[in-house]
Amino acid sequence: MSRDPDQEYAPHLGDDRELWDASDRPRAIKLIQGYVWHPREAGLDLAALLPAQLEGEVHLLVDPMPAAPFAFFDDGTLSATQQVYQLTVVKIVPPGEDPAALLEGVAAELQRHLDATPEGVGWQLMEDLREVD
Repeated sequence: MSRDPDQEYAPHLGDDRELWDASDRPRAIKLIQGYVWHPREAGLDLAALLPAQLEGEVHLLVDPMPAAPFAFFDDGTLSATQQVYQLTVVKIVPPGEDPAALLEGVAAELQRHLDATPEGVGWQLMEDLREVD
């Protein structure tokens, strides 16, 4: 649950651009996917702490999960002690625009918002670059 920069953002979950590069219509693309968490007793409203939209009409979806998809965090903390959220960053990408070109700016803006969260909030994010069905 540290804010170790080496563990905050890990490329590369998926990339299916080769399937749709020639598309002639806008596509909803996941840019970043991952988890954000905080101690259950903190009683934070993560959706209120993070914006619903980032610059350039990039949407940030924060969905509380009933349980983490893993039993322990890297530091040994039981996941049952944490409220875990799935975080998805999505943008409608027009034809001809490469969503990978957006990643650096979007990731930097998202990092600023995450860094401003209270102590105890942790995250693990990965670039995704897959179309949303």
